[in-house]
Amino acid sequence: MSRRVLVTGGAGYIGSHACKVLSQNGYVPVCFDNYSTGWPDAVKFGPAEQGDISDRNRLDEVFAKHSPVAVMHFAAFSQVGESMSDPGKYWRNNVLGSLTLIESAVAAGCLDFVFSSTCATYGDQDNVVLNEDSVQFPINSYGSSKRAIEEILRDFEASHGLRHVIFRYFNVAGADPAAEVGEWHQPETHLVPLILDAIAEKRDALTVYGTDYNTPDGTCIRDYVHVMDLVDAHILGLEWLAQDRGSRVFNLGTGTGFSVREVIDHARQVTKRPVPIIEGERRAGDATKLVSGSDRASSELGWNPKRSNLTDMLTDAWRWHKGGGYGD
Repeated sequence: MSRRVLVTGGAGYIGSHACKVLSQNGYVPVCFDNYSTGWPDAVKFGPAEQGDISDRNRLDEVFAKHSPVAVMHFAAFSQVGESMSDPGKYWRNNVLGSLTLIESAVAAGCLDFVFSSTCATYGDQDNVVLNEDSVQFPINSYGSSKRAIEEILRDFEASHGLRHVIFRYFNVAGADPAAEVGEWHQPETHLVPLILDAIAEKRDALTVYGTDYNTPDGTCIRDYVHVMDLVDAHILGLEWLAQDRGSRVFNLGTGTGFSVREVIDHARQVTKRPVPIIEGERRAGDATKLVSGSDRASSELGWNPKRSNLTDMLTDAWRWHKGGGYGD
């Protein structure tokens, strides 16, 4: 029997790419999604089960039906600004939903768990290169909710032997080079697709939130990882757990930071089109600089990001973007 992996949020941006790469590596991805932000058209690589991670009965049914060997957990709300204005939504969905999922997995005897966390758990630590042992001091409810889930996983390892790999992402960008799936949010909140929308005249201009940060050009700096490199790490994480190597935390970043203005300038070069911009005020909860300083994923997992440069990320994203996305 093929090895099945339950992929929560499998109809979303990262989850759909993970499903494709799982299917290419001998797994059967079982997409579990409520389609609140995901897209049915993104489910192309395995069976789909509709449901919410807060619905224990539905989760129990899906675990019983598919008997997955592992869980890959992407389902979460992830908008920093919204998490500042509506923290209850993030604690209720991200934390309580994840707790329900974890309890269902443990009850089903599915004890390998790969979790999508975030560098937002580190908060705003200016001029600090972040590694897995850096202090976690999130400054928004999104980061706080992810840190809480990490703690839940550790507690369930102690009580039930739940093995887990936690990936703390830096900024994810790009798309499947074959353009079968890609990044498509409604409403859109992520920098690269917002830039491409402005280039394609789907919006009047790109708003740059904050030009007075303590950075060389005044805009925030982030560490960008290509989505295909990111999901490759998740396959390695599954293999790590299957080899019983113990629970582990890995940062997924390249160690190179780019400012908002640098990404915009590179998008102009890749698309050969202008990017109309409007300068706006800072957003609450946005850190000045978030860059990984860790090589743990490389040295221990053997992770080798191949497409995590601005040219490949923007070229692949633009190819997908020109195709029209989902739901149009």
